[in-house]
Amino acid sequence: MPSRPESPPVRMHADELDVDEALVERLVAGQFPHWAGLGVRRVTSAGTDNAMFRLGPGRVVRLPRLPGGARQIGTEHHWLPRLAPHLPLTVPAPLALGEPGAGYVLPWGVYAWLDGTDAFDAPPADLTAAARELGRFVAALRSVDAAGGPPSYRGGPVRAGDADVRTAIRDLGAAGALDARAATGVWEDVRRVPDWGGAPVWLHGDLLPGNLLTSGGRLTAVIDFGCFGTGDPAADLLPAWAVFDAGSREVFRAAAGADDATWERGRGWALRFGLTAEHYYGEVCGNGTNPVLAAVARRTVTEVLAER
Repeated sequence: MPSRPESPPVRMHADELDVDEALVERLVAGQFPHWAGLGVRRVTSAGTDNAMFRLGPGRVVRLPRLPGGARQIGTEHHWLPRLAPHLPLTVPAPLALGEPGAGYVLPWGVYAWLDGTDAFDAPPADLTAAARELGRFVAALRSVDAAGGPPSYRGGPVRAGDADVRTAIRDLGAAGALDARAATGVWEDVRRVPDWGGAPVWLHGDLLPGNLLTSGGRLTAVIDFGCFGTGDPAADLLPAWAVFDAGSREVFRAAAGADDATWERGRGWALRFGLTAEHYYGEVCGNGTNPVLAAVARRTVTEVLAER
């Protein structure tokens, strides 16, 4: 799992919960005393919804950092063991589900540690091979029976983000950080694409570089299922523009099996993510709290607009 050099945690949201090593030590000692004393160390990452801490050499503790994150950990612990056998890339293996306690009000979880480096810090050496592997992962996930699955955070119509997208275009364009006319043109094209008419399917919902692990230059694992659930498969096409380039994008599309309308909605999700993430986390118009995610967002928008 990702591990950058340690730095003081930055509050990205006004309503973040206070989470630190001392809290994790108390939670582990109180609920899983057989793991007490293993040592706890914060893992620095660009994730926005969860805090992660190494627990000894082979485990990681994951705690939602926002009050609305109560569902995430339980969903991962229930569904990931059921989905993992069907997927061609490694996903987190839940080990224990923790309860609120020690002053922390949400469920939390312990997982097996996955070796590797996130794809922002260590991009795949062969983007074409990675595109094929991740496309197969998306197709395999989509093919698993989704009956009874919870809706994904990004499982609804992409056009539902219209107000936020237009605000971001206005502000970033006024600041000289965006070709507002080109972005508006792409967004209007996306709004004309029909919504998904099929049954909801499984999707990860957040296939960004920080949630992909590489080792030895190869894509090896997909982590952080905080947006995971069911809905329109278009959101899982986001990495076509957030991770891949013009030379590998069609390989990803072919492996994922995306039809024309789903592909266009996926492009809309990429634009929506890129604009709103840059607008919120970037230095120009946002709070400047997540330069890594802002960089991914800018890159994603650039790739989308380059295709127009």
